[in-house]
Amino acid sequence: MRTRAAVLCAAVAVVAGSVTAVPAQATAPASSAPSAPAAKAAWKKCGTTEYPALQCASLKVPLDHAHPSGRQITLALSRVPHTARTSQGPLLVNPGGPGGSGLALAGFVASALPRNVAAQYDVIGFDPRGVGKSTPALDCVPGHFAPGRPDTVPATPALERANLRRAQSFAAACGRKYADVLPYIDTVSTVRDMDAIRQALGAKKINYFGYSYGTYLGAVYAKLYPERVRRLVLDSIVDPTGVWYEDNLGQDYAFDDRHRALMAWIARYDATYGLGKDPAQVEAAWYAMRAALARKPAGGKIGAAELEDTFIPGGYYNGYWPYLADAFSAYVRHQDTRPLVKAYENFGAVDAAGDNGYSVYTAVQCRDTPWRRTWNRWNSDAWKVYAKAPFMAWNNTWYNAPCAFWPTGPLQPVDIANGKLPPALLFQATDDAATPYPGAVTAHRLLAGSGLVVEEGGGNHGIALSGNACLDTYLSAYLADGRVPRGAGTADAVCEKSPDPKPLTGKAASTSSRGSTLHGLLGFRR
Repeated sequence: MRTRAAVLCAAVAVVAGSVTAVPAQATAPASSAPSAPAAKAAWKKCGTTEYPALQCASLKVPLDHAHPSGRQITLALSRVPHTARTSQGPLLVNPGGPGGSGLALAGFVASALPRNVAAQYDVIGFDPRGVGKSTPALDCVPGHFAPGRPDTVPATPALERANLRRAQSFAAACGRKYADVLPYIDTVSTVRDMDAIRQALGAKKINYFGYSYGTYLGAVYAKLYPERVRRLVLDSIVDPTGVWYEDNLGQDYAFDDRHRALMAWIARYDATYGLGKDPAQVEAAWYAMRAALARKPAGGKIGAAELEDTFIPGGYYNGYWPYLADAFSAYVRHQDTRPLVKAYENFGAVDAAGDNGYSVYTAVQCRDTPWRRTWNRWNSDAWKVYAKAPFMAWNNTWYNAPCAFWPTGPLQPVDIANGKLPPALLFQATDDAATPYPGAVTAHRLLAGSGLVVEEGGGNHGIALSGNACLDTYLSAYLADGRVPRGAGTADAVCEKSPDPKPLTGKAASTSSRGSTLHGLLGFRR
């Protein structure tokens, strides 16, 4: 997971205050399991320049919810409290991942919603178990994504062996370092934590707003605790029938399409970038650049793998396209590697927070569901995808490959089909690469009574509160009074996509927009 979310969250002060809650027994049906009264969270001020109203607390929960009196772990929480006379209760927010920090997201959501809507909610962020300021925080192999990695495409047996060793050693290191914790780093355990947060807040029900993986997390909570859900917003929706191996294969094709959309955008602005007016010509130049960097890394560190890492974020958010195009053009036309190195540092490099995020990503996904344990199957599937969609096929394969060797046994995915909920509100862009559109259609069908709002032609991942007024109108109406749109087609409502970006103009160009702020918090690889 390449995420800058933790960098942005670093401004949130160290959590203060502590409370212990006893959640429902994991082995009993969630709706019927007894639970002890929970102490209330002790909130302390931890505001930042961006989000001055933020408050922080911590919450102790069982490592194993089947043994609530056993070992405890600590969750970091954040809150922007309601200011209206009457409250609609807590609104838990999650940025996705698995492995994303939600502490600063609470501040963003509270500030991005219309003031009269935000005022009605206690917006609650949290670092899920294993993440960020929650303890213990996982970091299986510090520096795992440091520059100098082998080419992701295993064109030779030596390259395949080198990448396999990396995946195997990462899984083994996680097993050695966190043998006592890994069996409890999974989606269902995080859902039990969310219900412990509900109890600590003294709420009978929660409202929930999740992006990306956070949509699966929210849907699983709703499945296990349907009577405790008041409002449910899911944005950029995981296909719940493909977790996680099949979903990752689907991503590979969708990211290739999105990368080609970037190539077409660059061709449209040939007067600026000088890489050709034909998208195929631009794409050929990109792969030629990749081959050249495999032979001679830019700045001594940006090889083929790092180039992919740099451009993959462009598949999540088109606000990065002008920066990527500038770097691409400078390298090809002027042999200037400096913009490419800068782009890598901004979009592709992984810091300590990213190492933590990836450790949790693998821990959750590898534990959540059975994975193929025979490498020949992975190899065959990856080459099959690569033949049609080469951009991310092997990069994504190696990213998830530790799951082929994971030291803890798998659980089973949760069937999220649900007819017991109040109407949920779903958002999806038709050209989203990280969570392709068919997954949203599936979730819409499985969540009875839900309303699906589609951004037609949009390709960004995470679309509500990113600057599209049409989408945000539906979100505000739903949070205000529970209204969901009703339509006759697959989608209940359709919004035009946000405009594509323009090339950068002058040194003052920046990504300081609501969309870039949101996507900095959501990070990548969700």
